Amino acid sequence: MWNSAENVFSRSASFREEDDEEEALRWAALERLPTYARVRRGIFRNMVGDRKEVDVSELELTDQRLLLERLVKSTEDDPEQFFDRMRKRIEAVELKFPKIEVRFQNLTVESFVHVGSRALPTIPNFIFNMAEAFLRQLRMYQGRRSKLTILDDCSGIVRPSRLTLLLGPPSSGKTTLLLALAGRLGTHLQMSGEVTYNGHGLKEFVPPRTSAYVSQQDWHVAEMTVRETLEFAGRCQGVGSKYDMLVELARREKNAGIKPDEDLDIFMKSLALGGNETSLVVEYIMKILGLDLCADTLVGDEMLKGISGGQKKRLTTGELLVGPARVLFMDEISNGLDSSTTYQIIKYLRHSTCALDGTTVISLLQPAPETYHLFDDVILLCEGQIVYQGPREEALDFFAFMGFKCPERKNVADFLQEVLSKKDQQQYWSLPFQPYRYITPGKFSEAFRSYQTGKNLYEELSIPFDKRYSHPAALSTSRYGVKKNELLKTNFNWQMLLMKRNSFIYVFKFIQLFIVALITMSVFMRTVLHHNTIDDGGLYLGALYFSMVIILFNGFTEVSMLVAKLPVLYKHRALHFYPTWAYTLPSWLLSIPTSLYESGFWVAISYYVIGYDPNFTRFLRQFLLYFCLHQMSIALFRVIGSLGRNMIVANTFGSFAMLVVMALGGYIISRDHIPSWWIWGYWVSPLMYAQNAASVNEFLGNSWNKRAGNYTNFSLGEALLRARSYFPESYWYWIGVGALLGYTVLLNILFTFFLANLNPLGKQQAVFSKEELQERDNRRKGENVTELRHYLQYSSSVNGEQKAFPIFSLFFFYAAKCFNLFIQLLGRKIF
Repeated sequence: MWNSAENVFSRSASFREEDDEEEALRWAALERLPTYARVRRGIFRNMVGDRKEVDVSELELTDQRLLLERLVKSTEDDPEQFFDRMRKRIEAVELKFPKIEVRFQNLTVESFVHVGSRALPTIPNFIFNMAEAFLRQLRMYQGRRSKLTILDDCSGIVRPSRLTLLLGPPSSGKTTLLLALAGRLGTHLQMSGEVTYNGHGLKEFVPPRTSAYVSQQDWHVAEMTVRETLEFAGRCQGVGSKYDMLVELARREKNAGIKPDEDLDIFMKSLALGGNETSLVVEYIMKILGLDLCADTLVGDEMLKGISGGQKKRLTTGELLVGPARVLFMDEISNGLDSSTTYQIIKYLRHSTCALDGTTVISLLQPAPETYHLFDDVILLCEGQIVYQGPREEALDFFAFMGFKCPERKNVADFLQEVLSKKDQQQYWSLPFQPYRYITPGKFSEAFRSYQTGKNLYEELSIPFDKRYSHPAALSTSRYGVKKNELLKTNFNWQMLLMKRNSFIYVFKFIQLFIVALITMSVFMRTVLHHNTIDDGGLYLGALYFSMVIILFNGFTEVSMLVAKLPVLYKHRALHFYPTWAYTLPSWLLSIPTSLYESGFWVAISYYVIGYDPNFTRFLRQFLLYFCLHQMSIALFRVIGSLGRNMIVANTFGSFAMLVVMALGGYIISRDHIPSWWIWGYWVSPLMYAQNAASVNEFLGNSWNKRAGNYTNFSLGEALLRARSYFPESYWYWIGVGALLGYTVLLNILFTFFLANLNPLGKQQAVFSKEELQERDNRRKGENVTELRHYLQYSSSVNGEQKAFPIFSLFFFYAAKCFNLFIQLLGRKIF
């Protein structure tokens, strides 16, 4: 028995030695590979413990989940262990993460606004505002506007490797501060002061690529799943300096003879490759944020069932966590989340920030006590002034120094906000021998400058940051994270996916077109072809006009589809996911098949049934013309959607544009009867070129090649064209086709321009009185006045973009009504 037991133990020891030798041989073979191949391969251990060399980009989904189970699940209760393993590997070869210190000095943000009834969205006010803006550009008249100070002389430092909490009551300027630090303030706000990253101004690098701003709003494409949304965000943002850092890490480990942990090695290689190479990072982010259970669920919206509001909020955070940004500004990411989920997300951000030397500022309104204690630093903001900034542990000491004490069982975060409120401040007064008096935020801010923590802060700010200590890879100087051809390919695949998901819309349009084609076929059906008189040609002109109107309005669905996606496109634009043309060009190319089958289907059904000229060449010409018209229609309605930016405005503006195009197209009112002051509209209308081209193609055919009468040398078709003021020359067909193609190109260029430069329409602004503004100014200066409970927060726009009055809706509505009345009166006069 003893001999057999010794043999078993000796055999198991020999097996272990053989496994160790095989593993050493695998690592030796891996190290002999070129650097480009070595950073894409790793040693993977499957479920039964067998090891094999794998390509990281070809790791199957089940293997990815097994790897994450070993890396993350074992440290789910304490993610610090996982990040410590990653940091120790980096420090073992004396490699450092890029650090970014954000400083802001004397930061003041102001806006000039109309107050009282002058700020109401009425038509006279809209006209006055437009006139004032024009005169202001000419420096002739500045207008009577009141100054609103949103941030007032704020200074501070956001340090790397420390998690910072931005705390303050609603409308205190938190969003404005985050947007200013991210370099994304709207042009309507006037900013003074300085914001620097490692001593570099915002114009010396690309802030949206270096920092990431997580908005309060959750805008996502409803037809995409959670996994697809994160993968698309990862492909657009790229990996930044992670790949170069991985190459340097592999080189140093090879020189030092260090063999890394196999699971961690595969994960870090996946993190550095990103993009199309692997989705392991996406699986990791979903697992951390608790989105793995709904990974293949559509995001959804009001019309499409999808994930919950809290899951959308986590998805908004995950979109930027998959990117390479070293600085994170997160605005109210706890909205819609329960305290437990918020705690888990903040805990992950804390350990990742500390271990990877990131810079993170998170704005929260009412954090739970356990969440509050995860932060290292606190910035307390009230009425646009920084009341306290420093270590979390010293915040209570500062307010104790000011005479206010937090009760033992009181949430510290709630205390910090209530102690600044006039109605709640007195209950925390702790000096019984001194009478209580209300201390304004301005006095708190002034006292903080003389407090020791404040003194240390301002002494550090007085010494400029030494740029020599800035890591070369810390600040991004490239406008986009991936090559433009890759972004174009990614956008093409993305929009192809959306077309498949929205296939119901295209099928519905096809069925609608089929029904209208059947009605048209039955209404204009000619069992006996009549081509004897000019009156016979009027029926064919009507059929041509009706067909072109149907083709023209068939692109109207582009307005609603575009307006629904505009918030997502604006978010992608602000985050520098891709250039605007990388979106508009694939959308144009993918619309070509739609135009081909819709226009081809219409012509195939209606051409011979109605009784057009039977020449097959003219059949193909009509098909080409309708195709060009449909392309122009799609581009026109996309321009209207990008210009209106709102369904009400876009529909009203679209109706107005269609009135102009149809009324001046040459059919309702012939060219000879259009007044001279409106003749420019005739030459501008694309429907005019389509109508002339279609008429020339039909009435110069063999079916109409008859004598119009004994007293004329014109054929019947040419006489009809001249009688209706159409151009009888055959080359006008090609002029019409060329004009429609030119309009298509021009409108797609305008679509790209408007999408790249126009800002989203904002909500209606609140109205101030001059007395309220004066009370706010006095309150900031420290005077004991009546509290202003409701005041305007101009920084609430999501991407820091300029707001606009909803008066545009009323303006375009009344403009369309007036033009419609004008057309009716003009028609009565003519006919």
